[in-house]
Order: sequence, then structure tokens, then C-alpha cells
Amino acid sequence: MEAFANIVNKIDGLVWGLPMLLLLVGTHIFLTIRTRGIQRHILRAIRLSVSKDAGAEGDISQFAALSTALAATIGTGNIIGVSSAIVLGGPGAVLWCWLTGVFGIATKYGEGLLAVKYRVKTSDGTMLGGPMYALERGARLRWLAVVFALFTAVAAFGIGSGTQSNALAAVVKTQFGVDPLISSIVVTAITAVVLLGGVRWISRVCSVFVPVMALLYVAGCVVLLVLNGAYLGETVRVILREAFSLRAAGGGFAGTVMMAAARYGVARGLFSNESGLGSAPIAAAAARTRNPVRQALVSMTGTFWDTVVVCAMTGLVLVSSVLKAKSLGASAELNSLTGGDLTGWAFGQIRVLGPIILTGGIIAFVFSSILGWSYYGERAVEYLFGKSGVMPYKILYVASVFFGGVASLTLVWDISDALNGLMAIPNIISLLLLSNVIVKETKKYLWDGRLDDVDLAPVPELRRRAKKKKLP
Repeated sequence: MEAFANIVNKIDGLVWGLPMLLLLVGTHIFLTIRTRGIQRHILRAIRLSVSKDAGAEGDISQFAALSTALAATIGTGNIIGVSSAIVLGGPGAVLWCWLTGVFGIATKYGEGLLAVKYRVKTSDGTMLGGPMYALERGARLRWLAVVFALFTAVAAFGIGSGTQSNALAAVVKTQFGVDPLISSIVVTAITAVVLLGGVRWISRVCSVFVPVMALLYVAGCVVLLVLNGAYLGETVRVILREAFSLRAAGGGFAGTVMMAAARYGVARGLFSNESGLGSAPIAAAAARTRNPVRQALVSMTGTFWDTVVVCAMTGLVLVSSVLKAKSLGASAELNSLTGGDLTGWAFGQIRVLGPIILTGGIIAFVFSSILGWSYYGERAVEYLFGKSGVMPYKILYVASVFFGGVASLTLVWDISDALNGLMAIPNIISLLLLSNVIVKETKKYLWDGRLDDVDLAPVPELRRRAKKKKLP
């Protein structure tokens, strides 16, 4: 197991090297320029996210599609992910994580647009879409679509189930002394029951969970920021200084402090908001929407809430709490804390309610993320093998929820980071190849003031490829 962990760590380092950082951040900036700073339409996008497109084609409402996507993105990445980025990359990782979110809004917009533009429907009317369909129908790269679907199906076991149940088990054990085996069994059983209900069950559960859990967690962060108010100015200065520091990095990471901060900040930013990963558009494709641009605007609000707001608040809370502890001479206990422990320690400043808010938030985050990613994985498997492959995949997915809860935290996160990076590559290729389509659709509906128009182009029906008959 130790040898396997070392191999995974090396692969993770290769995947998340300088080329991946440049490719991901470069795509975010490229699409920001091509869409003329689509981020400036965020307020209009938020208004659209709570409206309904009556009579439009789709399986679920725009808000339900956003909730399903947010359920998968607002998870342990916002809590454990940010804290582990700070532990591994220093305070500067907070800024890189935040910047990934700001520019990633444009990438999430492009993903959502292409998902609706190239979606298909099955014989029973179910909508299917995502990067695999954009790659096949738009870019004419069927082989790359298969690669993306394969990486998505496998990555769901890490980012969707393994890291989520692992974080839950760790926090519940720290706060209440519950054995990870017991908490893993409970969350696995609940997951199995809900997954039998399909996308509509998932979207209903997520539509309730996401707003409640986000508000509860943000409220806890606000309280902590008030308690640490005297240290917020220094917190911002430290984050900015460490984000661009050129001094040598410690902890075995080759390079400067800036490289370490960027590496872990961008990686955890992608893990958290999934902009460029290609997962959220799978849910966006199921939305009832008048045209691709309306749903694209709704989709991009997910990155805004997830990273620009929630992750930023988490980072400020953690760094300010550490600075406060150091000023009071209580920093010795911080040296041995892992990512999850650091968050628990910070919320422990709110006596009685702090651990309850953190644990409740993580439980809700974890459960909703598990459900959201199960949908992504199932759609990827359906693309590869048809509906016959969905049920076996569900069984494996439920099993991964259990095993993730009792596995090593470091190994689970390394596997997830590596798979996320591999998954992002074909999706980014589709975004770059089809960027002209993104610009054309944006001009047609947004820049020309026709956002309320209905796209009259019929959604094509999915045609399964006939299996080749074996010769006698």
C-alpha cells in the first residue's frame, strides 16, 4: 500500500505540474477574453437561476440543475480542500484558489453552453449531455469523448465518494469520537437508498440541502471573521505576500513558495468549483431552458457561490485563526494539524455551536456531493455502455463510499487530484476547439439582446450504435 501511495503521489505531481496549471488558468483567461468578461453578468445570472422557463424542453428546472451541480461542487473541497491547500501550499494558496474561481466563471459558462447546445434525448425523452457529447457531435472527436467519459466514471469514485466519506468520517471521529467504520456504514446505507430514485430524487434532495447547508456554513464563517476581525488586515497581507513569494519552498516540494501555493491553490480550486473539469455541464444538459446561453449563465453562478464566496470565506477564517493563535502564543498545537483538523480547530473557537455547525455542514456537503457525482458517473457509464451498465456502476459507487471512509486521507486526495487533472484535459480541448461556437451563441442571445428567445432547433434523439455481428 505504501508503494502504491508513492506511485500515485508521483503521478499526481506529474499531472499537476506547470503545463497543467498553465493550460487550466490559460483556458480560464482565454474564455474570459472571448466572452468579453462574462463575469460582469453575474447578477443577471443569479436572477435567472431562480426563474423558470415554462414550456422549455428538459428534465428538471434550471434551479434544480444548478442545485445538483452545486451539490457536487460545494463539498469537502470548500472546507477540507481549502485547509489542506493552506497546510501544503501555505496561505498564498487561498489567493490562487480564489483566482481560479473568478476566471473559472467564464469556463463554467462555456461548459454549460456547449452541454445544452449538443445535448441529445433518449426515446423516453431523457436529456443527455456534457463534454462527451460536445466532443462527439461538435468537435467530431468520438475517441476523445470516450476518454473523457472513462475518466469521469473513474474519477467519481475519488472526488465524488472517496474523499467525501473520508472527510465525514474524520470530522465525526474528531468531534464526537465515532468510529469511522460506523459513520461509513451509515452514509453508505443512506446513499444506496437515495440513488435508487434517479436524477429527480437527487435534484429534489439537493434543492433542499444546498441552500440550507451553504447558509449554515457561511453563518459560521461570518461569526469567526467577526471574532478574528482584528487580524483580517494582516490576513490579507500574508495571503498576498505568500502567493507571490519567490523564496524556496519547504516540505519536499521542488520550487518556490509561489509555485507551491499555485499548485495546491489551483488544484483545490478546480476540485472545489470544477470549472474546466467538465462535470457540472452533465447536470446542466438536463435543465429546462429556452436557449443554451440562459442555462450557461445559470451554470456559471455555481463557481461564483462555490469559490468566489464560500472558499474565500473559508480561507480567510483559517488564515486569520492561525495568525490569532500565533499572536496569543498558542501556535505549537498547529504544527501537527492536517487539513481536516485545522478546520475543526478553527471552528472550535465558537464554543458548543462551532463543532455542531462544522459537522452539520460537512455531513450535508458530503451527502449532497456523493449524490451529485453519482449522477455524473452514471451518465458517463451510460454513454460508454448504455443503460445496462448503470446498475452495476451504482453498486460499485455505493461500495466506494464505504471504502473511502476507512482509507488513508492522503492517498484518497492524491488519487482524486490525479483523476481530476486527467479528466480536465479532454474537456479543455473541447472548450478550445469549440470556442467559436461559444462566441457565436453568446452574440446571438446575449450581446444582441435576445436572451428570452427560444432556441427552435430540435434536440436530436440519441441513436445507439448497432453492435457488430460476429461471423459464424
